[in-house]
Amino acid sequence: MLQQLRRAARFLVIACALAVAACSGGEEEAAQPRSEFAIGWSIYAGWMPWPYAQQAGIVKKWGDKYGIEIRFVQVNDYIESVNQYTAGKLDGVTVANMDALTIPAAGGKDTSAIILGDYSNGNDAVLLKGADGVTGMKGRQVYLAELSVSHYLLARALEENGMKLTAVKTVNTSDADIAAAFASPDVTAAVAWNPQVTTMKGVAGTKAVFSSADIPGEILDLMVVDTKVLAANPNLGKALAGIWYETMTLMMRQDAEGAAARAAMAQLAGTTPDVFEGQLATTFLYADPEAAVAAMSADSLVNTMTRVRDFSFAQGLFGQGARSADAVGMAFPAGKTLGDTANIRLRFDPTFMQMAADGAL
Repeated sequence: MLQQLRRAARFLVIACALAVAACSGGEEEAAQPRSEFAIGWSIYAGWMPWPYAQQAGIVKKWGDKYGIEIRFVQVNDYIESVNQYTAGKLDGVTVANMDALTIPAAGGKDTSAIILGDYSNGNDAVLLKGADGVTGMKGRQVYLAELSVSHYLLARALEENGMKLTAVKTVNTSDADIAAAFASPDVTAAVAWNPQVTTMKGVAGTKAVFSSADIPGEILDLMVVDTKVLAANPNLGKALAGIWYETMTLMMRQDAEGAAARAAMAQLAGTTPDVFEGQLATTFLYADPEAAVAAMSADSLVNTMTRVRDFSFAQGLFGQGARSADAVGMAFPAGKTLGDTANIRLRFDPTFMQMAADGAL
């Protein structure tokens, strides 16, 4: 029932977004040149550079350069942040690759991933109490944010160990509540992402039996924006790329200034510098724009998104009208596509990262 409610909530948000667009003349009419934009974010190690950049004046610097104002809006619940973007309340959002596909794109919102920020290299984990391996979760209730990347990680963990999702029963739990839930002796299995994972590992008898480090490059963290808004306002993409790579350069410095930047990010995330450094150690940051462009252009991304969309379709995340995993089209660099080319709704667009690599921002 909880999974059905979760799915229904996603589709209700999507339906409302489409209804609003229809009543207002559609997204084409709404996407006009503008000077103010709102971008949503939630707490995760790989996304903390964005609010730090706002605090440090880097956002204003790049906004002023391009004559625009960008406001970063914190949303405490991750899925809610993506829902708000889907409903048109935000112009962009920090989101994982699977959720970009299954929430806005599957709902018909044309979305462009313009910055490949990182991939989770251990930040997402399957946690068990009193067991040493994935097979130990058979028959257990597994607490997680259903239909999110945690659900995908669970499926991959079971698959890699010759098991199916039917071997467990999932219990829908928001990222804001999962750490507290796992502290209960009655909860013995969970899937989560940092910073919650760090807290949950401290519960007696807990072991991480599978993590995103076991499937490197499959859980990607992105900055996505409304494609039509971006087309009408390319300076938004330029400013976001400038903000990201200036902040990356600063935070990667191994000196007092870099340490201070990371400490400020830790404070914004509600944790200590030492804990935050530990989370960064399990996050592969694409600090170099050339590396990010190469990763977005690689065939491996198409392979990853094929696996992600197949899982998503199997879970019913493309809606009742979707007859195959090809229902939602995706576009990649160099003209590569996946799925229905007449219904492209998720685009991996390296244009602005390439500009950063070329020094053209």
